[in-house]
This record gives sequence, structure tokens and C-alpha cells, in this order.
Amino acid sequence: MTEGSDVMATPEPLKVVPLRHPGRWAAMAVIAVLLAMLVHALATNPRFNWPEQAKYWFTPAIRQGVLTTLWLTVAAMVVGVVLGVVLAVMRLSPNPVLRNAAWIYIWVFRGTPVLVQILVWASLGALFPRLGLGIPFGPQFVEADTFSLISGFSAALLGLGLNEAAYMAEIVRAGLLSVNEGQWEAAGALGMRRSQILRRVVLPQAMRVIVPPTGNETISMLKTTSLVAYVPFAELLFQTQAIYAKTYQVIPMLLMASLWYLAMTSVLMIVQYYIERYYARGSVRQLPPTPWQRVRARLERRRPRVGEHS
Repeated sequence: MTEGSDVMATPEPLKVVPLRHPGRWAAMAVIAVLLAMLVHALATNPRFNWPEQAKYWFTPAIRQGVLTTLWLTVAAMVVGVVLGVVLAVMRLSPNPVLRNAAWIYIWVFRGTPVLVQILVWASLGALFPRLGLGIPFGPQFVEADTFSLISGFSAALLGLGLNEAAYMAEIVRAGLLSVNEGQWEAAGALGMRRSQILRRVVLPQAMRVIVPPTGNETISMLKTTSLVAYVPFAELLFQTQAIYAKTYQVIPMLLMASLWYLAMTSVLMIVQYYIERYYARGSVRQLPPTPWQRVRARLERRRPRVGEHS
């Protein structure tokens, strides 16, 4: 700098003040106190009766109830998904008869409680004592007693599956509508039939929208199976009720059933995560790491490198 010019003053260093988060610390304190109270109640309240729960956790009746619950969940979801796809295609059909028939089905089964539907199927024999197969308004070739034909499992499957189909129809319809109309037009220009376009072009792209709510519906279905205990049908809750009817340990047995449901839904949540990850491959540049990959990466970062001094 030349003589006489103003000497530029050196700026004073900025004083950095860390950002305070008093609300965060207060929330942590409240949650810590509530968690401590919960742990204390679980450990000291004798009415939870953990030894009584441990006696029945893996008894044959409970194991059978768990397997029956899982089997009923899978069967009802298969019925719901298959029929839901059919109803969704009918809703999008240019044929007004098919479109309105699907809308009426969805309106009825979404508008009435699923427990009522299960009980109606279980009591169908009171309305139609015998069911037959033959000519409409004419002679019947095959007949059977309704109560013997519709067992507890059949009533549970019909009630859950047909109700689920109404919800799956709307989920699938939303997925189909998420695919750009240009896909339909381009495939049609190649000479593909509507069924081929749906199966080969539209559905694979719609799966990214369909899979997440379908996973939620599956988890919800597993819990909804507890309603079929009123049929009655020997799933997990029914077996639990049979035990506490003899032991009078109502709360401990219900807690045991809740822990079983929590364990099963946790497994389903993990399966849902990996299915969503699979169908998200075409929508993101790079898939986020899985929880196991994150753990492995952290362990590798902490592992001492070759040549490093301890």
C-alpha cells in the first residue's frame, strides 16, 4: 500500500455462539422420566405376572394359534389382492356396467364394519339354510347344508378377504392411475392388447405406489384376524381367551398375546422394507443403505487399518 492511504482495519474475529435447544432437552427429560416410570411399573407390579406369561408363551395351543393367525393373514391377503386387482381394473374399464358394479361392491364392503361382515358370513345359514348349485330360478343339481359348508375358517376368510378386496381395489387403482397415460398409448401403438399393456407395462411401474400401502394392509390384516375369535375360530386371541377363562389371569394373557402380535408385525415390517427397497430401484439414483449395511460400515470405520499404531 502507498503512503498516506488509509490502513484497512483488521476485522475482529466473529464470536460463534452455539445454538441452544432447550425444548429438545426438556423433551428428552420428560421421555426419560416416562420411560423410567414404565420400566419401574413393569418390574415391580406383581399384577403383570410375568412368570404366568412365561408358562404359556410356547405351549402347543399358543403355537397353533400363532400359525393359524399367520395362515389366515396370508390367505385373506391373497383373496384381497387378487380380487382387488380385478375390481380396480373394472373401476377403470370403459364399460359402465363393470365400472358401476365394482363401485357398488367397494361402497358396500368399505361402508360396513369388518366384524359385522364376519358375523354375517358365520350366520349365513340362518338366512339361507341350504346352498345349491344349479339353474337360476330353476332346479338345483347340488345342495349342501350352509352351516356345514361354511366353517369357522371359511367365514373368517370370506369376511376378511372380501373386505380387504375393497381397500386393495382403491390402492391398485391409485397405482394404475399414477402411471402416465403415454405409457398406455406407446404400448398400444406397438400393437399390444389392453391386458398385455396392463400386465407388462403398467403394473410393474405401478408397484412402487402399490407396495407400501399393501404392506400396511398386510400388517393391519394380521391384527384384524383377532376379530375372528367371535366366530369362533381358533387363532391366537381365541387360544388366549381359552387360557385365561381357566386361569383367570386376563391381563397377563392379553399382554402375552400382544407381545406375540408385536413380534409378528415386526417381522412383516422388515419384509415390507426390503420389498419397497426392491421396487424403488428405478426411481432413485442410489438406494439408501440398509440397517445392516449401516452397522457394517460403522464397524469397518472403527476397525484399525493395517500399519496403524494401537
